[in-house]
Amino acid sequence: MKPFSQGPRPVRVSVKAVIISRGQVLLVRNRDEMGDWYMLPGGGQSHGETIEQALQRECLEEVGTGVVMGRLLFVRDYIAAHHEFAKTDGEAHQIELMFKCSLPRGATPKLGESPDPYQDGVAWLPLETLTHHRLYPSPLRTMLAKPLPSRAVYLGDVN
Repeated sequence: MKPFSQGPRPVRVSVKAVIISRGQVLLVRNRDEMGDWYMLPGGGQSHGETIEQALQRECLEEVGTGVVMGRLLFVRDYIAAHHEFAKTDGEAHQIELMFKCSLPRGATPKLGESPDPYQDGVAWLPLETLTHHRLYPSPLRTMLAKPLPSRAVYLGDVN
């Protein structure tokens, strides 16, 4: 039997935390030549690491605190070649698992010790204002302003 070809780079698994409190969502704030943009805290799973371990590590790195992991909310494919970042990272293909999470009692999110290169802070954004911000993946701008789904929702290949 012929082995399955992985292509130029293997598909990456990424985990994200959806943390909503008092009508606001906790986001990682990034900056590029076009200004501020936001994404959920989290990142890539390392070999030998469980999804929960990856989520804890990534949240510590990006928002300075671990999280209490809850149920799966959203799943997305991200195939960079299909989106606006194709020129800079066109080979990237990532599967993102987004979990409902909460902060441990007494935790105060802040810029973590190992932020991503574009990250310059953290922000609590009101859910009703998300459509006014550059948030990735973009369907979350409207989906987070509604009641959270009772079952996981596949978002598709979106950015």
